[in-house]
Amino acid sequence: MARVYMKEGSGVLTVNKRNFDDYFTRDSLKMLIMQPLEMTGQKGKLDFFVNVCGGGVAGQAGAVKHGIAKALIEYDPEMRSLLKKAGFLTRDSRMKERKKYGQPGARKRFQFSKR
Repeated sequence: MARVYMKEGSGVLTVNKRNFDDYFTRDSLKMLIMQPLEMTGQKGKLDFFVNVCGGGVAGQAGAVKHGIAKALIEYDPEMRSLLKKAGFLTRDSRMKERKKYGQPGARKRFQFSKR
């Protein structure tokens, strides 16, 4: 889950009170996060403060990208069609399956005993 706060500024991106480059070390993840800004031409014009938690680093990067895209729409609704066409507004709805009562896990069952 990512919470994105945006304000006009010089293009600073802070993730969990750390520098963007320190938090996301892989270049592919940095590129993924910057895609909505590059597509709309807002790179270097807006500051972002992001709080992100849960999942792995790649999942967090996807959540930050989605949050930035949603924040850009709040800033300028004209960008919606451009971001929607690129697929930046689609939420990944996969979640952990719940544990069922009387069983040790979501799919795991107790060992079958014939006798």
